[in-house]
Amino acid sequence: MNELAAPKKVLSRKEGGVGYVVFNNPERHNAMSLDMWAETGRIMDEFKTDDSLRVVVLTGAGTKAFVSGADISRFGAERSSEAAVAHYNETVDKASHALHAYPKPTIAMIRGYCIGGGLGIAMCCDLRIATDNATFAVPAAKLGLGYGHTGVKRLLDVVGPSFTKEIFYTARQFTAEEAKVMGLINRVVPDAELESYVKKYAETIAGNAPLTIKALKNVVGELLKDESKRDVASMEDTVNACFRSKDYIEGRDAFMQKRKPVFTGT
Repeated sequence: MNELAAPKKVLSRKEGGVGYVVFNNPERHNAMSLDMWAETGRIMDEFKTDDSLRVVVLTGAGTKAFVSGADISRFGAERSSEAAVAHYNETVDKASHALHAYPKPTIAMIRGYCIGGGLGIAMCCDLRIATDNATFAVPAAKLGLGYGHTGVKRLLDVVGPSFTKEIFYTARQFTAEEAKVMGLINRVVPDAELESYVKKYAETIAGNAPLTIKALKNVVGELLKDESKRDVASMEDTVNACFRSKDYIEGRDAFMQKRKPVFTGT
């Protein structure tokens, strides 16, 4: 009898204009292995080529965790040599960049543990919506780990220098309410309402003008860079593209006719 194939550790699906990425390692609180990082990057690259998608939601399988960090049980196989560590880090960086640079809105739907690399994934997203029982931490200082400047910068851009230092210095777990005060997450909702809330949020975004949202994401990304490194032409081009679009005409017509606009991204 053939053994059943092992379940995929990262799942993806598309529902209308919303893409979903699900970290599917619940027996280890969705801890990330090398293969999971690689698959996450592959899925985001695939989603990038799908013009029908307007929003992507990332979440963890089960009820215990979004992502609890790295799968330490895999370190012996995946990080046992200097070359292996370099490959692991390169794979993580590539997947993180694919998520952070994704040109459309991304939402982290968080319940339970969002720890270490899990928080790093959440920081790559545009929005973070969590349950009231979610917990957040970067335990690097408890493990003697250095933390790369790219990841620190993403956290710094969201919560500012003082809270970034507090998160790293204490290495403790923060509650959802504490995370909201920091600006780490956008919304806190009851656990039973998380999926319906995020679904409605994603559908709301998906129904808005794609070119306007694309321009805004581009402009915010450029403004977070040092002034000398900002691509001003890129910002102006994406904004001007809105005014040249059919969606701009549709938006005006729908407003005047008191109806819901139907945007096509053209």
